[in-house]
Amino acid sequence: MASDRADRSRHGALRSTLHLARSWYGSGERRLAWGLTALVILCTLAQIATALGLNAWNGAFFSALERRDQSGLAWQAWLFPLLALLTMALAVAQLWARQILALSWRRWLVEHLQGRWVRDGRNYHMALLPEAADNPDQRISENTRWATAVSVELGTSLFYAAVNLVTFVGLLWSLSTAIPPAGLALPGGMLGIALLYAAGGTLLTWLVGRPLIGIHIDRNQAESEHRFALIRQREQAEAVAMLGGGADEARRLDQAFARVVGVMQRMLRQERQLMWIASGYGMVAATLPLLLASPSYFAGAIGLGTLVQLGQAFAEVVRALSWLQEHWPQVADWRSHMERLMALEDSLEAAGRLAGKGGIAIEEDAGLLALDALTLRSPAGRVLLEEAEAEIRPGERVLIQGGSGCGKSALFRAAAGLWPWGEGRIRRPARAEMLLLPQRPYLPLGPLRAAVCYPAPPDRFGDAAIAAALTRCGLAGLASRLDEAGRWDRSLSLGEQQRLGFARLLLHRPRWALLDEATSALDEIAEAGLMRLFEQELAGVGLVSTGDRPGLLRWHDRVLRLEGGRLVGASPAALPPLPAPGRLRVAHAHALPEQRPAPRPDRAALPARAQAL
Repeated sequence: MASDRADRSRHGALRSTLHLARSWYGSGERRLAWGLTALVILCTLAQIATALGLNAWNGAFFSALERRDQSGLAWQAWLFPLLALLTMALAVAQLWARQILALSWRRWLVEHLQGRWVRDGRNYHMALLPEAADNPDQRISENTRWATAVSVELGTSLFYAAVNLVTFVGLLWSLSTAIPPAGLALPGGMLGIALLYAAGGTLLTWLVGRPLIGIHIDRNQAESEHRFALIRQREQAEAVAMLGGGADEARRLDQAFARVVGVMQRMLRQERQLMWIASGYGMVAATLPLLLASPSYFAGAIGLGTLVQLGQAFAEVVRALSWLQEHWPQVADWRSHMERLMALEDSLEAAGRLAGKGGIAIEEDAGLLALDALTLRSPAGRVLLEEAEAEIRPGERVLIQGGSGCGKSALFRAAAGLWPWGEGRIRRPARAEMLLLPQRPYLPLGPLRAAVCYPAPPDRFGDAAIAAALTRCGLAGLASRLDEAGRWDRSLSLGEQQRLGFARLLLHRPRWALLDEATSALDEIAEAGLMRLFEQELAGVGLVSTGDRPGLLRWHDRVLRLEGGRLVGASPAALPPLPAPGRLRVAHAHALPEQRPAPRPDRAALPARAQAL
């Protein structure tokens, strides 16, 4: 929330809209963007021409009515359905053009933001920024929808108001020059009154409605926080249920929604105050010109048709000049959405700068994995690894060990090009030759085959190859469910997910495999069965692992150990094993001595009280 409020001073909503519009109108879709915009403008101009025609029809109709001209009245009666049908058709056409324009802009904007967010690790780097825009998913999904739709609607209505003003201001001037309003001989006096009336209404609306802008920003923030709280509860449902924390979480959700209700109450109160102004303003605007010109009508200076035309022209001019007053709630909502999108743009740019500001140089296509004077730091500046030198040749199997918090995962992320804090150089194979297995593999939404084949397309491998890989990794039961869609990150245990990661290795067969605690959820026998892949099916694959289990030593040629910020290398035989973390060890069934159940006592021999239990 602080970042959004700070962003208010850096970006104006109009400037933000122009920035996003320039990006689209200058993109590869510029022909579509300009074509749809031209169509909206043409439909709007046609609507204004039709409105001018209706004004002329009103003058002719009421003049014929005043003269009791039946033939003239009949002609106007035949003409009206044509004008009404044309008005309806143009209204629908303009609405369609606006909808397609807003939808096309939103589609481009969502794809643009999504691409920037997920590419080059920016979503990861954004999570490391202390002032990053919160809830980027909600900003991309919801704020883009409202920002584009309201921008097109406001832009179209503003264009309509401007052209309408130019069209009717001359008509109002010509009609009012011969009419002394309320007995005052003022040239074009009705136009001057319209200008003063609209200026007063706009100023009053601005004074009363100005807080709405900040209220809408706070509402968007409160809504996104409540939505995030609900999503978090869905993701952590099992942990909450096991701990019996439902009542406490319900209170947290109530508190989050209470903030939404509080902001909504402020917004509704402000909108009611604006309604007092808007309702009275419209009634006076419709009646004022008729009252002011009625003396001239009673004096016979003007006819009924002219009086009606004058009233309509006055109303159109006032409406055009009162555009801000009429659309103020929309303007406030529009500003809040635009500023949230620009805060997201700022965070994406900051994430890009964070990724590029580090002094770690990444050299691709090196054919090996080497660290040259590599220093890694924590985000707070603490040195994790200092001046590390290491070289891992193709086909070698190297284990990286160290205590908790020593920087193993930071080194893993640096090798992937994701860790920005540090200096030195990393020479590594081409990205296409490497496959990284984190502790919790990523499983995309969709069918199981997509999860197994990731990051390759689901049709990259045949069913037989996928089934063989799953079976080899102890997941034979999943081989018949390849086309079944679901949340596999929920339905599979962490151990099953780690097995699935090794199935990916079998399918992709990369030249290098980087494993970060990739067997931590497996028992030692299961771990050994998967690591044996590097002696059989994956023999010759360069392997770099992180993990502190002593059982991992036998599967690697040498060990690099992080100790006090230094990288110490040795062979597995030369290093004493790290102490295994305390855990409950259970022997396998075949190793247990045969146990027979104890004979059950005779019930008749039990005391009466025991028999009753």
